[in-house]
Amino acid sequence: MNRIDSLFTELKTQGRTAMVAYITGGDPTLAASAKVVLALEQAGVDILELGVPFSDPLADGATIQAAAGRALASGASVPGILELIREIRKTSQIPIVLFAYLNPVYVYGFDKFQQDAAAAGADGLLLLDLPPQEAARNAELSSSKGLKTIRLIAPTTPPDRLKEITDASEGFIYYVSREGVTGEQSSLSTDIAERVAAIRALTKVPVAVGFGISNPEQAATVAALADGVVVGSAIVRKIGEIGDVPELPSKIADFVRPIAEAVHGVG
Repeated sequence: MNRIDSLFTELKTQGRTAMVAYITGGDPTLAASAKVVLALEQAGVDILELGVPFSDPLADGATIQAAAGRALASGASVPGILELIREIRKTSQIPIVLFAYLNPVYVYGFDKFQQDAAAAGADGLLLLDLPPQEAARNAELSSSKGLKTIRLIAPTTPPDRLKEITDASEGFIYYVSREGVTGEQSSLSTDIAERVAAIRALTKVPVAVGFGISNPEQAATVAALADGVVVGSAIVRKIGEIGDVPELPSKIADFVRPIAEAVHGVG
C-alpha cells in the first residue's frame, strides 16, 4: 500500500489528524533540506510536502517565492530533488508528496519524472498548474506511474467542478482555505467546516486543509475539522530567517513541535 494511504488508515484507527509540513527542496541547500526533513519527522510531522523549486511560482506568496529563489541559487534542480528523496529514504519512510509546477517537470520529461520520482521514494504528486480536465485530455499527463495524484480544491470551486476534482483525487485532497497565494494569516477562514463537509459528502479521500495556518492554536482548530493540517509558509519563513547554519534542523524542530502536538491533541 502507498505510504500516504497507509498513514491515513493508521491515523483513522487512532482517531488522529495528520500533521503535514511543506518545505522547498534545496532551501537553503539540498544537504540542509535532508537534515530538516528528519528533524520535522522527529518533531511529529506525518507527511512531507516537498516543493520542487521553480523560477516563476505563481501560486505562491513572497515567502515561498523567496525560498524557491534561495534553492535555485544554491544549485537545486529536478535531479537534485530526486536525489534528496533518495537521501531521505536512507533513514525515513515518511510519506513524501512532491509539489511542483508543470514546467520543470515537463522539461525533465513527464513520464520519466514520475517514474524516477516513484523509484526515488516519492509517494504523491501535486502539480499546482495542471487542472484535472486538462490532464484528462492528454494520456501522458493523466498517467501517475504509481504516484498518488493530489488535487487542490479552493473556496471558490463550484459544485460541478468539485465533483470532478474529488473523482480525480487520490491520497488526500488539499483544501486551500483561502483565496490568493500562499502565506501566513492572522486568522482562519470562517467556512472551513462547511467546505470540508461538502468535500467529504462527495468522496472518502482524506481532506487536508492549508494556506495560512501558522501557529498551534490555528492548527488545533483545523485539526478538529479535517483529516490533515498543512503548515508551509510559517516553516519556510523560519528556514529563511535561520539560514544555513548547523542549528537549523533543531531550531525548525523546536518551532514545529508545538504545532504538531496541537494537531495530534497533545498538551
